[in-house]
Amino acid sequence: MSKSLLHFNLPMRFRLHDNYVLLLLLAALIGVGGGFAALLFRSAFIFIEHQFDRNAGGMVAIAKELPWWGRLLIPMIGGALAGALLKFGLDWVPRRGADDYLEAITIGDGVISFRQTMIKTISSLFSIGSGASIGREGPMVQLAAMVGSSLGRFLKLKRDDLRLLVACGATAGITSAYNAPIAGSIFVVEIAMGTLSKAVLGPLIVASVIANILTRWFFGLTAVYKMPTFNLIAGWEVFAYAGLGIVCGFAAPLFRWILDISRAAFIRYSGGLVVNMALGGLGVGFISVWEPNVWGNGYSVVNSILHTSWTWQALLIILVLKVLATALCSGSGAVGGVFTPTLFVGAAIGALYGHILVDISPLSDTNISGYIMVGMGAFLASITYAPLMCILMIFEMTLSYEVILPLMLACVIGHTIAQQIRPNSIYTQRNEVRRDKILTG
Repeated sequence: MSKSLLHFNLPMRFRLHDNYVLLLLLAALIGVGGGFAALLFRSAFIFIEHQFDRNAGGMVAIAKELPWWGRLLIPMIGGALAGALLKFGLDWVPRRGADDYLEAITIGDGVISFRQTMIKTISSLFSIGSGASIGREGPMVQLAAMVGSSLGRFLKLKRDDLRLLVACGATAGITSAYNAPIAGSIFVVEIAMGTLSKAVLGPLIVASVIANILTRWFFGLTAVYKMPTFNLIAGWEVFAYAGLGIVCGFAAPLFRWILDISRAAFIRYSGGLVVNMALGGLGVGFISVWEPNVWGNGYSVVNSILHTSWTWQALLIILVLKVLATALCSGSGAVGGVFTPTLFVGAAIGALYGHILVDISPLSDTNISGYIMVGMGAFLASITYAPLMCILMIFEMTLSYEVILPLMLACVIGHTIAQQIRPNSIYTQRNEVRRDKILTG
């Protein structure tokens, strides 16, 4: 380390890759900052939940306690407030840097605006806190990535180094959201960085580990899904899971097509951001009058599917309605992610597949929960085109080696089929649209 660095007299521009130890130390610092940022968002969301019911066990439980008119109107009001904040807030704050962390890493220069991020974060709290059928993990990751960007800009780092620190922040956010440190590191590598070099993977691992330690030790948070024990009856049953991979490979492009149709419809018949998001919320409210399980990101419902008996009719209904509710929220412009709703859809598809298989095959003693878990991973791989991350995430959630073989097979099959139908993943497609906007002004 140079004398100037030892005395913290940083030059105007320097390359972090020239000093790997310093890079790892900064990654650890981002792990702390990113982890706290994600947990701060989680705490704000819990505060909003407590305004409805201090003892409620999530958004679905809150929805079930409300009268029908409450389930109808609250998502609409929340959507309108979130849209108003986005419209007037972003008009007031000049655009600077990337819209989100993936854009900052892949096609941007690593700059993420603090003020824009805070406006979008608060907007997402209005949407998600009023029952929007999207994931709260997206804003958590964005906040953590912004911490990395802010630190890199403060140190006046070069473009590549700044993007790497943003990636460290995103990794810390994903780890804090899902308690999956290995998958959190690999997600950024597969989706954004495209390399497993030591110079990239090392800092991501450090940020992930520190964020996970912070999450577990200081806040006592555990995995969001309570996975049951995975039992494989016989080796040949692996091929039954291969069939599930095929189903997910064809279902994922259909899910994305529905999201695209919703987004195009809101753009074509746009009444403005406030009206669009209010209508999206109203649509969710209308659905939830009959099926309150569509509220929120679906953690409690997935855990219920994993541990209780659902009829195939109930599974089919919740699958269709959840896809519709997610499409309405995502298409209207609500700030939030589809990562967690994707896991929800995969769980429902896996459960339906397991029901069908048990009914038509001699596997009458098959535990359907195994198909639910593999379905979550295979469908996520078919959406993100990051099969390694999906395999590791489900493995970290189950801590079962037996799940690896069917999971690997289903994820690779699903990913391969989906990629043949739609060459670009949901993240690649989004960045290409933004790149075109940048080039065309």
